[in-house]
Amino acid sequence: MKLQMHSIRFDADQKLIDFIQKKADKLDRFFDRIIDGEVFMRLDRDNNMENKIIEVKLNIPRNQLFAKERSKTFEAAADLAFDALKKQILKHKEKIMSH
Repeated sequence: MKLQMHSIRFDADQKLIDFIQKKADKLDRFFDRIIDGEVFMRLDRDNNMENKIIEVKLNIPRNQLFAKERSKTFEAAADLAFDALKKQILKHKEKIMSH
């Protein structure tokens, strides 16, 4: 799946980008019609420990899925976001099958 990565207020290293791409590629197992996606990695300026935010937007035919998660690390936030997207994909597939 083609993903556009955007890191805001920091420079993402290749290891993080590869980790997120690998997570996104796993979604293809559940729904093979994902067109593309965008990932925004944002470093919040507050002093809170959970200041890493990941927003993922996936384009699928006639629809768009979105997840936003916050955690102590980008990897943990990515795990949460892609789990949420997996649930949305399964719900979307269920809706399609019922029609």
